[in-house]
Amino acid sequence: MSRDTGKESDLARNRWRIVALLMALCFISHLNRISMAVAGDERIMKQFSIAPEQMGVIYSAFLLVYTLCMIPGGFFIDRFGARTALTVVGVGSALFGTLTGVTGFVFAGTAQIWLSLVVVRGLMGLFTTSLHPGCARAVADWTPLPRRSLTNGLVTGAALLGIASTYKVFGALVAWIDWANAFLVTGAVTVLLTGTWVLVSREADQGQIRLSTSDEGGHRARQTGPHSSGWLALLKNRSLILLTLSYAAIGYFQYLFFYWMHFYFDEVLHLGKIASQYYAGIPPLAMAVGMPLGGWLSDRLRTVLGYRWGRAVVPLCGMIAGAVLLGLGVVAKEPAWIVTWFSLALGVVGACEGCFWSTAVEVGADRGGTAAAIINTGGNAGGLLAPVVTPWVSRHFHWQLGIGLGGLVCLSGALCWFWIDPKQRTQTSAG
Repeated sequence: MSRDTGKESDLARNRWRIVALLMALCFISHLNRISMAVAGDERIMKQFSIAPEQMGVIYSAFLLVYTLCMIPGGFFIDRFGARTALTVVGVGSALFGTLTGVTGFVFAGTAQIWLSLVVVRGLMGLFTTSLHPGCARAVADWTPLPRRSLTNGLVTGAALLGIASTYKVFGALVAWIDWANAFLVTGAVTVLLTGTWVLVSREADQGQIRLSTSDEGGHRARQTGPHSSGWLALLKNRSLILLTLSYAAIGYFQYLFFYWMHFYFDEVLHLGKIASQYYAGIPPLAMAVGMPLGGWLSDRLRTVLGYRWGRAVVPLCGMIAGAVLLGLGVVAKEPAWIVTWFSLALGVVGACEGCFWSTAVEVGADRGGTAAAIINTGGNAGGLLAPVVTPWVSRHFHWQLGIGLGGLVCLSGALCWFWIDPKQRTQTSAG
């Protein structure tokens, strides 16, 4: 084996180690996030007489802070690098996940527990803002363009595996050691994983020649400077703005499932506690499978349809199909068909994820972390509405209408892709 061949083999191994750890960080971070909904459904709402609308405020506290601080999180990524940003994410997720459990030991009154959870979950949102933009930036730094959508699909797919696992894994922990202790256990696991990320990424970083954010021809973009000046030029990029609006529709659609599907199966359709846990975990699992498949398909279509339409076809078709399938699930009567249509809906929408993250970082060029943060701001702005709007619409009309509204939102987001061009790079000043 030649020296060059051996070096290339080492680089490939380093890349896949990084990808595996990015997947693990996404998995545990989303488990820590959605575990609040599981604890709420299983114990907290009943134990402290907290109404669904009040519980929705706790869910939205995380999303509100997460969304408002997303762009500063992008500055942090571009200034200090994805490796440092993701370390902060791991530490914050572990700390405030643990403090969520601590509130169960410290407070006993309804008002006290409600307010403390709003504050703690909001702070968790602050420290985890860099998760997905940081992962997208790391993928762009470490992965060549022909495999970028697939890699982003794998990383975001791991987040959905975390969500799908939460209902059974965290639900079992709650049943075994109660909800407060369950948060302490997941906090400890997050600490161990973050430590592994610090050690392995440091070793891999020392031997890795980064690819950076390359264009279609493989040319490397300029590395970012130490300041955030020039980022406002991103807001003048038509493709990035449309990408953000489209991802807001994705966010609404996804968080509709993440926060209310278990409640819908259990309390609205009355399918039973055990069955509802099982059913609620299937759609996110379908989405986890759809993410890498959609990324793989997009990478293949790029060679057939060209750079722009190779990226656009998957999200355009996936979001339209997701809206239709959600509607079929709403009108279905049999539980098996409801779960089937909902799972397919979330699966085809999940297939779009890799295209969003790859396109955002490439459009942002040397401000790729900030560009990814901007679209995630849009995604979470849409997601922020779902936990509150869904029960409000359902209370005044019907739960089927509250769920079905997500399909109309998703359909509107699909139309944006007719005008999104991933080759529309943003020229910014590095400061």
